[in-house]
Amino acid sequence: MKKFWIIAGEASGDIYGAALAQELRQLGAAKGEKVEISGMGGAAMLKAGVNIKVDSTELGVIGIFEVLKSIFTFIRIFYFLLDEVKKERPDAVILIDYPGFNLRFAKKLYKLGIPVYWYVSPQVWVWGKKRLPILAKICTKMLVIFPFEVEVYAKTQLQAKFVGHPLVDVISARKDPSIKRDPDSFLLLPGSRRNEIDRLLIPMLEVVEELHKKYPALKFTLAAPREKIAGWCREKIAGFRKKHPDLPEITIAVGNTGKLQQSAGTGIAASGTVTVECALSGLPLVVGYKLNLLTLALAKILVTLYRGFFTMVNIIADKEVYQEFLQWHFCKKEVLPAVESILPGGARRKEVEDGMQMVASLLGSASEVSALRRAAIEMYE
Repeated sequence: MKKFWIIAGEASGDIYGAALAQELRQLGAAKGEKVEISGMGGAAMLKAGVNIKVDSTELGVIGIFEVLKSIFTFIRIFYFLLDEVKKERPDAVILIDYPGFNLRFAKKLYKLGIPVYWYVSPQVWVWGKKRLPILAKICTKMLVIFPFEVEVYAKTQLQAKFVGHPLVDVISARKDPSIKRDPDSFLLLPGSRRNEIDRLLIPMLEVVEELHKKYPALKFTLAAPREKIAGWCREKIAGFRKKHPDLPEITIAVGNTGKLQQSAGTGIAASGTVTVECALSGLPLVVGYKLNLLTLALAKILVTLYRGFFTMVNIIADKEVYQEFLQWHFCKKEVLPAVESILPGGARRKEVEDGMQMVASLLGSASEVSALRRAAIEMYE
């Protein structure tokens, strides 16, 4: 019997955790060993047969002050998981991203003598390299999904291995050759958290209203990862429409984001993993993000933009592929011309298409051994 724990606090981590659980079980079966997996995750990990100790579906908050609002929830969860891990003593714990929580948890695991494998590196190259010696001490291995991250850990004793980005395999597997990109289809991707919807959707709707006036053939769709997010979006759109009756019809699609990324002509997205998905799917985007003002003030002191960007696609490419707009710059006046420049026939369209191909090549092509399989092998062995 091998016992693993997987700790995932966000939607993307839940998906990766579910796939890792399946891969670990397959590796165990091949060796004639039973594998038991527990931890913190969401619906995907639960469906994959993980014994969920804590449901993390609504724990993916962004920003220091947003976290503070839920601080007692996080403290309760932290000590509950710590008590459980002491009782069960798993052979290894796999931490997926989620650094604010997982770094503290990793320190406790290190003191307990439980090996820690970190999958999807914390963005230490943004938040300051002072965490590198700590990670080098408490982690057994760092499995990274971006090629440049190996260089970040090169000066430490921590073994960092690039295992490939799991989205390369996910998107390759789900691509439908029968789907053709519709130049008149426009996709809105406002995020997967309530605070993202609250800050980003209204500026997106203002852009949509102007686009409809200038390009009446455009059809608008909003992709929501789950029904709860769709409900928040409907409320925001209904409120906006009362003051802006010229807002065109916006179709809200739930759980169909992959196909929409393949079929849409152009889009606007919240910064995050979704931008990498869109680049691998070939969807030209404009990207934006807004933080709580107090979080932004603190971030200006603590954060160094790696390679000068906050959008992961641009960081990977080391150049601006997707135009990005932070805080008050994410407004109709600045975003509208950026969107127009990437519409089919727009001045930047070809440049963005070439940039997306470059990012896809840097992340590697899908192969017989998937990125998640490679990661699971490193952990199991």
